[in-house]
Amino acid sequence: MAVNDGFSGLIARLPTPAKILLILSLALLPLGVASAWSAARGLEAANHALDERSRDQARVAAESMESLIARNTLAVRVAANAVLSAPPGEHCAEMQRILGIAPAVGREFALLDDGGRQLCRVGDLMPPVPLGRIAPGDFSLWASTTKDAIIVRAGVVLGSTLVRVPTVDLRDAVVSKGVPFGGVTLIAAGQELVVIPNKGGSGRIVETVPLASNQVEARISVSRLNIPTLDRLFIFLPLLMWAAAAIISWWMVHRLLIRPLRRLQGAVVDYRPGDGQSLAIPESLGPAREIHELGDAFQRAVQRIEDAEHEAREALEGQRRLVREVHHRVKNNLQVVASLLSIHGRSAEDRQAKAAYSSIGRRVDALSVVHRNHYAELEENRGIALRPLLTELSAGLKASAPAEARKILVELELDSVSTTQDVAVAAAFLITEMVEFAMLRAPADPIDISLRRESELTASLSISASVLVPDADTSEISKQQFERIVEGLARQLRSPLERKLGRYTVTLPIFPDR
Repeated sequence: MAVNDGFSGLIARLPTPAKILLILSLALLPLGVASAWSAARGLEAANHALDERSRDQARVAAESMESLIARNTLAVRVAANAVLSAPPGEHCAEMQRILGIAPAVGREFALLDDGGRQLCRVGDLMPPVPLGRIAPGDFSLWASTTKDAIIVRAGVVLGSTLVRVPTVDLRDAVVSKGVPFGGVTLIAAGQELVVIPNKGGSGRIVETVPLASNQVEARISVSRLNIPTLDRLFIFLPLLMWAAAAIISWWMVHRLLIRPLRRLQGAVVDYRPGDGQSLAIPESLGPAREIHELGDAFQRAVQRIEDAEHEAREALEGQRRLVREVHHRVKNNLQVVASLLSIHGRSAEDRQAKAAYSSIGRRVDALSVVHRNHYAELEENRGIALRPLLTELSAGLKASAPAEARKILVELELDSVSTTQDVAVAAAFLITEMVEFAMLRAPADPIDISLRRESELTASLSISASVLVPDADTSEISKQQFERIVEGLARQLRSPLERKLGRYTVTLPIFPDR
């Protein structure tokens, strides 16, 4: 299933011309391959027929040489039978007379008695070793490179006879067939006799034919008959037709459809809404009427979209003005509440009431600071910047501190990071709780607030003060209430509160750098 999805996805990602070329190829290629295969089979059959013809020519040449050898063997056998029955002394002359009237028979011979002794001879035919007996009617032969001939020995009733068949006669017998042989070699009794020297070269067929009752082996090299190159090229004609049909179809689709569509696509991509210019449709969209209608449809759709965007921008501007007004009023209301709390705190006579008014006022002031920065976020749309928020918050906390803590030192080490309103509110309340807890219990000790970016999306907020002791005595109600509040604010930030001696740390989600 995954393989099919991958293949389908690959096909879907291909451009339309490539898809058309692929479809045409898959549709026409089997026909082209079948036609080419049929043509190749016909060419193969023709090549086989030509090879068989060349081999037939080689066999014809072998039959000519075998006929020549057989004619010489028969002629000397007939002559030997006639001579051996005549009185001694006239053997050679009679043999020459009989062989002289026989056509295409060698003139060099030897006549032997039953014991293999020479009776007479014409030419140097006797082998260097004695010859044994041979039965009447049998024959043997061997190749002699020194005598450049095939020597045939034929057995008769009262002896045997030898005859020399020269390579010249064998060559004439082969050449008389009118075939351009590349080379002819006869092998007999382990000796090779070259009748026609091998010319070498490629494209030849070597045929081996046994002669003279398998006593001679003829190796004949014949030129291979080749099919003309033009006929061979016809094999590729179906494939060329397939390629031409696919390429022409692809070109027509690309020229008449794809190129105008890409021009239209370029015009749509270059169009920028809101720049005061309408969609410019190219004039050269080809002869296809449907593409021109598609361009007109694009223009109508873009005009409707521009009208809708204009209405949406007007509505969004009205909504932005309304939200801005709401935030402005909320900010003013928070400032009024903070002022009222400050007035009532100064007019209160009880010390605890004054402390309560101050504590509530600090929290309202923290919320006001966050809201004021959130109003700036709406104006700039880049999140609440924590560095100016915490700076303003620490200044407000020092200003609202009781008289004994007015000189408290609040040191800030802040990176420039931004976050959402919810995170900013929780962080502001967390700092307010810890700073108030520290300056009411140890007003002379400094307080360190640090904000460090840890990664692209997180920052570490740490508050250091001497009174922040995690394992201190929790029997005090205010200490218990403080720990519950800061733990709840940490949960609101979705981060564990890391408590160490003199330092509480929490992780804040932030926006990445731009």
